[in-house]
Amino acid sequence: MTDSDEIAISMDFGGTSVKFAIIQGTEMLDRAPALQTQEFATPELLIEAMVATLKELVKKWPAARAIGMGIPCVVDYECGVVGDLTNVAGWHEVPICKIVSEATGLPAFVENDANCMAYAEWKLGAGVGYKDLVCLTIGTGVGSGIVLNNQFYRGHFGGAGELGQSCIDYKGRVGHYGNRGALEDYIGNREIAADAQAAYAAVGISKTIEECGPRPLEDAARAGDPVAQQLWRDIARKLASALINCCYIINPHAFVIGGGVAGARELLFDPLREYMKAQLLPSHFARVELIPAKFGGNAGLIGAARYALDCLANKG
Repeated sequence: MTDSDEIAISMDFGGTSVKFAIIQGTEMLDRAPALQTQEFATPELLIEAMVATLKELVKKWPAARAIGMGIPCVVDYECGVVGDLTNVAGWHEVPICKIVSEATGLPAFVENDANCMAYAEWKLGAGVGYKDLVCLTIGTGVGSGIVLNNQFYRGHFGGAGELGQSCIDYKGRVGHYGNRGALEDYIGNREIAADAQAAYAAVGISKTIEECGPRPLEDAARAGDPVAQQLWRDIARKLASALINCCYIINPHAFVIGGGVAGARELLFDPLREYMKAQLLPSHFARVELIPAKFGGNAGLIGAARYALDCLANKG
């Protein structure tokens, strides 16, 4: 059996829900109903529901060899322990791999959710063949992962790669963690919509927040709306600030960019290249690539599955 034939069970702990799938290579063979995190009063109840879903998938898919989990927090991947979750209160130092493995009988592995997305693109997607790579997903926030010298880079305690928390304005907006000017506080979906609403109001146009999200702004820009077109240039300029810093600090070969905001394609990528060319040394700009991600909303599930199978192979 080749790597692409192996089956894994995958779990992606997102902003409001927990998704489950059966993954073979890059194919999704099956799904289980997602769990809505707000419906569970305590972490214990949510974990119980997660384990119950995983057990059902193990029973239904006996060929599955491992369980991979992507969770939004700093992860002790070697011990299988997750720290404080950013989106669900009450989780603290949970030995999730031990809990899941004992309940299901399968080896379980956990990584940060954005790292799982990056792992999918690096191993199976747009980043295949790159030894020095930064992968980003831009949606509600900005998630990212880093590959250096063909190794996944996690830093001193597993917290590396958080480009969304890098500062693009030291006097800027105060973010969720108390830091000022974090990238995701300018180009996350909600922040884009709020800035767009204000930009339209400044020229006497009233729009709802729903009319100002990335997809409506894309449609408006393509229809020739000058406010929307300028907003996309502003988004690209802010993203360029973070990527330029990254170029000088770690000198990656490529940036793989995905998520809903990247769905605007050339509206984002064209001005992004323009701003980076204007501000980077020619030697740096000539050697860095900006690449659209291959996988969409399933990247985290695909990456968690591949990560689990790779961990299992390395243990053997």
